[in-house]
Amino acid sequence: MAAPAEPGHSPGFKKPPALLRLKRKRPGRRSDSAAAAEAAAVPAPRGPSAAARRRNPFSSLDNAPQRAATAPQPPAAAPAGGDPSAVPFWQFLEPASEEKPSRRAEPAENSDIFSLSQDLHSPLAVPKAPSSPRQEFPADWSIKTRVLFMSSQPFSWAEHLKAQEEAQGFAQHCRATEPALPRSVQEPRLSTELRCAFQQSLVYWLHPSLPWLPLFPRLGADRRMAGKACPWAQDQALQQVLMSDWSVSFTSLYNLLRARLCPYFYVCAAQFSVLFRAAGLAGSAVPTAAIAPTTRGLRDAMRSEGIEFSLPLLEESRTRKQKNSEESLETETPGGGSSVEDAGEAAPSDDDDDGSFSWLEEMGVQDKVKKPDTISIQLRKEKHEVQVDHRPESLVLVRGSNTFTLLNFLISCRSLVAVAGPQAGLPPTLLAPVAFRGGTMHTLKARTLSGRARLQGGFEDVFSLEVLGPVLPHSLHALTLLLGPAQRGSFRALLSPHEPSAAFNAAPPQEGEQQELPPCGLHPRTLDQLSQSPTLGKSSLRLLEMEDYCYTWKV
Repeated sequence: MAAPAEPGHSPGFKKPPALLRLKRKRPGRRSDSAAAAEAAAVPAPRGPSAAARRRNPFSSLDNAPQRAATAPQPPAAAPAGGDPSAVPFWQFLEPASEEKPSRRAEPAENSDIFSLSQDLHSPLAVPKAPSSPRQEFPADWSIKTRVLFMSSQPFSWAEHLKAQEEAQGFAQHCRATEPALPRSVQEPRLSTELRCAFQQSLVYWLHPSLPWLPLFPRLGADRRMAGKACPWAQDQALQQVLMSDWSVSFTSLYNLLRARLCPYFYVCAAQFSVLFRAAGLAGSAVPTAAIAPTTRGLRDAMRSEGIEFSLPLLEESRTRKQKNSEESLETETPGGGSSVEDAGEAAPSDDDDDGSFSWLEEMGVQDKVKKPDTISIQLRKEKHEVQVDHRPESLVLVRGSNTFTLLNFLISCRSLVAVAGPQAGLPPTLLAPVAFRGGTMHTLKARTLSGRARLQGGFEDVFSLEVLGPVLPHSLHALTLLLGPAQRGSFRALLSPHEPSAAFNAAPPQEGEQQELPPCGLHPRTLDQLSQSPTLGKSSLRLLEMEDYCYTWKV
């Protein structure tokens, strides 16, 4: 019923012009249905339509804020066979918002299962075709910032661990106890072995330990660290103490690695990260160290210290370009020589770089043409090397005894510690799967979530387990070993990698006879997986699915 028009009878009555001003002041705060009802209650003005007069010609429906629909959507179409149960439940997840991000970004800590599931169907998340089912998924040496496991079975077994179960999990980690679980756990919530093994799989070791500072990731973390208390920023004596303590921990980790008691560890600095791997891992018979991303200045400094290294991804790219140029040269047509010229520009020949200009004398114009100086020739040679700075192709691989030289180089490297900004004076972060001198035990954050999945004819519950923190390669594999028996051999995982660390999946050259690595604190199956030569190149796993105890994945 419309409000009375007589003044004084209704204090809340507003004339149409006042109502329009109120609506302009509060855009998007009322639903469309409420606005339509209120507009219907206001007498229509004479003359042209009010909506037509108020319409902004530059407005766009795409820019208007949208909210998730609360009413159930029409059910999705059934598969070709007519059986709705054959459709995976995650294909019917309701999105939390209709907005599509323009680029991939790491999810926020307060995001829910529905907002995370949008990336599950994003073309950016799954650009490649899924693999064929395998008994094991390939080793992924990138560090994950978040892993979201989803299943039709509840994750109640991972909730509210008892004090005894938590303590037992820590003890199993420190004693490198191998958990023994059956192929399928009938009552996961009542399985003490499963809950203790879950706690064991969340443990990692960190140095330095500063609870008020986020110490991973370090690349691009200035905004997250801004405003935090850093008492060492202006105190040179305190910086020296921190760096000295860090050097002791770094050396301890390297000694454990050389003794094959630590399988691998990471050094995460403000400008680059380093992955040290023991002999026997990643298909290498000698210890290796991978650095990414790098710059020309860092590589020149390493050369000046006598550190021998290779650029495997850059060499692979050059080999591929050369092969493509040779193939195009064989099939070259009279009008199709541009691709060969482009390939030649990408990989200049030695004849052009040797500084020889005898052909000018043959033409008789040697005095009329200005010859480039030595600096120009050198810059032209280094042009392609400079172009890969800060990119995955700048990955540097150090092998054998050169890793010890790299250790000494990093301890005295000036670019290892930032001199300005929120990270000024803060030593790099050390991450390892086993205990080391000065290391502090930490656990990944785990929480269970629940939601609703849209199926043919209704909805069903969807259960998920979210793991936050620096998820190291051994932790990811250890979690999958538990989820198989606990979730009846069926789950799906959405992986959020730390992008700069994806280059660590480059395969080192196969030289010498590979040595078998002792368990050194890892599950034998995990150690066997990490011992295989990497196959992901500069990519990383984005999606991992287990169905009937067999894996498929996408990168």
